[in-house]
Amino acid sequence: MNIRLGLMMLAALLGFSGVAMADEVAAAAHVPDKGDTAWMMLSTLLVILMIVPGVALFYGGLVRAKNMLSVLTQVMAIFCMISLLWAIYGYSLAFGDGGSLNWMIGDFSKLFLAGITADSTAATFTDGVVIPELVFVSFQLTFAAITVALIVGGLAERVKFSALMIFGALWFTFSYLPITHMVWATGGYLFEAGDLDFAGGTVVHINAGIAALVGAIVLGKRVGFGRDPMQPHNLPMTMIGASLLWVGWFGFNAGSNLEANGGAGLAFINTILATAAGGMAWMLTEWLLRGKPSMLGVASGVVAGLVAVTPAAGLVGPMGAIVLGAIAGALCLWGVTGLKKMLGYDDSLDVFGIHGLGGIIGAIGTGIFVSQP
Repeated sequence: MNIRLGLMMLAALLGFSGVAMADEVAAAAHVPDKGDTAWMMLSTLLVILMIVPGVALFYGGLVRAKNMLSVLTQVMAIFCMISLLWAIYGYSLAFGDGGSLNWMIGDFSKLFLAGITADSTAATFTDGVVIPELVFVSFQLTFAAITVALIVGGLAERVKFSALMIFGALWFTFSYLPITHMVWATGGYLFEAGDLDFAGGTVVHINAGIAALVGAIVLGKRVGFGRDPMQPHNLPMTMIGASLLWVGWFGFNAGSNLEANGGAGLAFINTILATAAGGMAWMLTEWLLRGKPSMLGVASGVVAGLVAVTPAAGLVGPMGAIVLGAIAGALCLWGVTGLKKMLGYDDSLDVFGIHGLGGIIGAIGTGIFVSQP
């Protein structure tokens, strides 16, 4: 027996008037469920795991030994900075009502999280079901932080720390916040146009991938690029980072359902299957082209699969997720080899080749394989 029906029967037995009964039912319907709240807090922790240590170790292992500590510092510092900026003004601009500019950006009504208390709630995808707003703020904070942190890989080994921090703050303000509002906020241009982005294919991966590509082109190639060896210095560290990304991504994708129900379960299994398909597709394609597979190839394919399924996680069936992951695994291998060589840019850790291209594949594939209204 569901809670709503039980309350109605209780009201009838106690002789409540129809109005009073409706008020009681409505009030009960807007109390956050403890299971949903616990799931969203866990999902938030999982996404933090993706950033520090996930992204940090993945990138740290791919650079040369002399740059490892620099990259680890960059990722952790960006997480700290964006967390603060999100609370100060980011959340308000991303999810506020911008009035005449609401198609593009929010407002400052929740500057410094003004008006948000332990009793404030945020809507989910089910009418009448809510979660604590502070939990929603925290969950979305992690998305903002990881998006900026991903860009580090495209600029690695040739950017000053101070310049990167300034760039990160500016890019967060003038790129991440408007894109987030347009895609995920009520009234946003792409939201109202029916854009399908379940967990951040556009908001996170295409956004970060394009930024990394443009940044790499503007900065130019690393000194010695194409002449000196620039092999990853610690692939076991990269494997650990990729594994942490996979684990954390369950919070990223299944958490984006905002409720602990079957929709989260669909996103959960799709995150397993698409990722596995991406790893296998990259490995087999590399094996075919180069005569042997590699650990770096499997790890890169895993990330490509994760990226591709992100916008589709709760919107496609498991078989569609497998196809998406496999396509991304094969095409992203081409993206970090053929496309990169053809265009001649130095995207240090292949952020565009995996996140940008994988995000585009996922965004298009979501429209093709979507199985829910």
